This record gives sequence, structure tokens and C-alpha cells, in this order.
Amino acid sequence: MASLIHSTVPVLPSTDLAVSEAFYIQKLGFRAALSMPGTYLIVERDGCEIHFWPCGDNTELPRNSSCYVRGDTDALHADFAARGLTLQPPQDREWGMRELYVIDPHGNLLKFGEPV
Repeated sequence: MASLIHSTVPVLPSTDLAVSEAFYIQKLGFRAALSMPGTYLIVERDGCEIHFWPCGDNTELPRNSSCYVRGDTDALHADFAARGLTLQPPQDREWGMRELYVIDPHGNLLKFGEPV
């Protein structure tokens, strides 16, 4: 039987889509796949897509949102550092994953991980 589900796409809240767009492009190396100012944002990198919706002044929503992205954590750490982000290095976790954590300007937690 053919696979019916091809991927999942996180949809994260943003208190300012322009700030989100700048951060994800300049600091994380994504590109804007769709930018509708004040309405919706889609960024993409290496086949990973993340969507954003405007949550207004509700700063609680992003602090309770996260996204898990599978990838080469050491290479991503080096790339993000070269783009000016100061981050803790990836760490091996007891659940068998090597993980790198990034918090975006609005408080969304991005976990980049790969099997140890």
C-alpha cells in the first residue's frame, strides 16, 4: 500500500511575521517560500518547511510551541554560529538523540535532532 502521509509541517505562532522571516532567513539559513506580510509566512530549508501565523500580542502562545527537526546537529550548529547565533553545542540525550536547541525571537523552541 502506498504511503498516505508524506510529511508533517509545523505551524508556529509569531508575534511579528517580519521579525520571524528575518530571523529564519538570516540566522537559520531558510528561504521565504511564501511571505504574506501580516497574514502568513512559510520558510523552507533542505526540504524542511515551517509555517507561521500571526498571533498578535499573545506572547504566551510561542512560549508553549515547539518544533522537532531531524538533521545533522553538528553541521547545523556550525552553520548557525557562522550566521551569528550564540548557542550551546549539541548534546547527546538519554533518549538516544543528539539535540541542538534554538529559541526564536518569539519564544518558539526548535529542537534539531538525530539518532546518537
